Amino acid sequence: MANLLSQIGNKIIPTETLPAAVDAQSPLTPSELSVLRGQHDNEQAKGWVTVQTKFNLAWGLVKSNDRVEVGEGVGLLMEIYRAEPTRRRECLYFLAVGHYKLGNWSEAKRYNSLLLEKEPTNFQAQSLAGLIDSAVAKEGYVGLALAGGAATVAGLVLTALFSSKRR
Repeated sequence: MANLLSQIGNKIIPTETLPAAVDAQSPLTPSELSVLRGQHDNEQAKGWVTVQTKFNLAWGLVKSNDRVEVGEGVGLLMEIYRAEPTRRRECLYFLAVGHYKLGNWSEAKRYNSLLLEKEPTNFQAQSLAGLIDSAVAKEGYVGLALAGGAATVAGLVLTALFSSKRR
């Protein structure tokens, strides 16, 4: 079967990963996110935000295509992860997704690996692992190309310098 691709937000995703990747990469509408933010703000004004409300907002923010919102969601998830040991497992996947969307491949891989240690058959985590590995490989190829280009330019400059000294 051909490797079909779909675009979600600003990411191109292989179709076979879509069932697991779509949820994390399809943003909420502004009105949906506004409802989650409103609930969070109402509770905060009363002096207490429940863990579930904080998680719901973090989930909505991580799904965003806006890097600032994704970063805010990762921050909320980290607060939950640190303060609520019983909620760590459910934070792991969205921490991995958030870091993936921010381009923090090593952090994405770390959180996703922690989830896969706990749940080796988790399809979402397996799918995300493939996306992370593809992104790391792509970044590696770009880095190699840039390094190769820089080496070529340096070689040409040295050749020109040595050629001019011989004259």
